[in-house]
Amino acid sequence: MKISVIIPVYNAEKFVSQAVESALQFDEVYEVILVEDKSPDNALEVCCQLAEKHPKVKLFQHPDKGNHGAGPSRNLGIENATGDFIAFLDADDYYLPNRFDAERELFKNPEVEGVYGALGVHYYSEKAKEQYYPVFGDRLTTVYKKHGPKDVFPGQIYMLGSFGLFSIDSLTVRREPLMKKMKILFRTTLRLHQDSEFIIRLSFYLDLYPGILDQAVGMRGVHENNRITQVDSKKIKPASTRVLLWKELDNWAAGENMPDNVKLHINRMYRSFQIGNAPVMKKWGMILKYGLTDYKSIRSGLYNINFRKDLFS
Repeated sequence: MKISVIIPVYNAEKFVSQAVESALQFDEVYEVILVEDKSPDNALEVCCQLAEKHPKVKLFQHPDKGNHGAGPSRNLGIENATGDFIAFLDADDYYLPNRFDAERELFKNPEVEGVYGALGVHYYSEKAKEQYYPVFGDRLTTVYKKHGPKDVFPGQIYMLGSFGLFSIDSLTVRREPLMKKMKILFRTTLRLHQDSEFIIRLSFYLDLYPGILDQAVGMRGVHENNRITQVDSKKIKPASTRVLLWKELDNWAAGENMPDNVKLHINRMYRSFQIGNAPVMKKWGMILKYGLTDYKSIRSGLYNINFRKDLFS
């Protein structure tokens, strides 16, 4: 196996060295690609030092040296990757020694196009733990049971909380089918949740298999300045960011060859978050509109639960 590990770097001078070292511990890691995204701290200097120290570490920036976000940075890393497999790692997270244990065996089967695992939580400070332990605790980010590859996409779309989640940090994919089947890699229009949107679309195109689900293969670093931490803890209202996520999925599904009922469900989820994020008066106007034009969708099981949850949030 020749694995290219893609690490987007923004405002992570304190953490990126640990991320890189955690990836370099594996013989299978062929290269570590750092994409520095115009950090306001000294992350670029740290990245330069890492590239000088380690022959496997390659450093890139966007052509205009600007800040473009994690999605475009990961795209740039994928475009410059030369390994047979692609793995991802956020600059403030790190791999554990068992990170590729399942992948070594599963990828012997050429039908396996991707493998996902479980992610743990590491608090970088007592202050971060005090603030965010009620949100994350010591729980794994994982899929709750092993599913066949054809069940991963519908599981994420229909089952939501009962299916579980897997993180971009615990995902490894074959580069060839990724480049061949994915018309668009990470969305450049999303600043947040672009990894969730990517994983959902990826599971539609590629056959993804479960790796290690009952123990962490990597650690999510929680600190005060992590933007997605602030979303999950509701410092940034999650409904407003998820409207954009489901809008992108709704637009994508409309152009894909998939059953109409799947497209309709994705559209209903988009409507649910759209209503949940609307001002009070607009909410009731939207409820009246959708109730008159699509009464069945308002009364349908899981959608109705999300509809009511977002309406009164």
